[in-house]
Amino acid sequence: MAEKKELAVTEEKIVEIEMERLRSFENHPFKVKADSQMIELQESVKKYGILNPLIVRPRKDGTYEIISGHRRKFAAEKIGYRKVPVIIRVLKDDDAVVSMVDSNLQREMISPSEKAFAYKMKYEVIKRRAGRRNCGQVDHNLGKKSIELIGEECGDSPKQVQRYIKITDLIPEMLEKVDDGSMGFTPAVQLSYLNKKEQKEMSEAMEFARCTPSLSQALQIKKLSTEGKLTVQDMEDILSEIK
Repeated sequence: MAEKKELAVTEEKIVEIEMERLRSFENHPFKVKADSQMIELQESVKKYGILNPLIVRPRKDGTYEIISGHRRKFAAEKIGYRKVPVIIRVLKDDDAVVSMVDSNLQREMISPSEKAFAYKMKYEVIKRRAGRRNCGQVDHNLGKKSIELIGEECGDSPKQVQRYIKITDLIPEMLEKVDDGSMGFTPAVQLSYLNKKEQKEMSEAMEFARCTPSLSQALQIKKLSTEGKLTVQDMEDILSEIK
């Protein structure tokens, strides 16, 4: 009898919720674009409906925050849906972040910046959870353990997870170059150590030179920045070197 009761409690139902009651996840790192993939999704929704319900959680104001399904909601909205099927889950903030990140990381096409901010959000949650378990005691390996856990769960090495999290320090103009492939990921990691002013100047120098730095050039630029000697002229001179 106890087993049957437990199953009844955990059983989830699919219900329909009006579009106007749905809200995007706060600081959602995954972009929803009206691209060719979205057109394909819209065609699929037209033919077959929404096969996988959205996952949402209730908010105090009577609306629902989307955990998984931002793209499905966008596609359905564009073709005239007034309601969408959802599964409602009551989740704490940290649990909601992890669920949102994990469900979106399953997508085939994810940009470096999306992955970077997703890893960062998950990293901060894991650190908070581990910190609470330690009851206020300082664990100097906490960050390292969190990085290793993300790597195990997501299929990247701890070093690569660190690199992804590091590029969240890049300004939007620089991140855009990583996402569109005009700048390599590894040089971008090195440039993320520059301060915001230097990054802005570097972005302008790249536009002027119509090129992006190689890894060795990015390392030169980072070294000068670390020494407090980096100037716009240095950036332009290094970028003009033959690679």
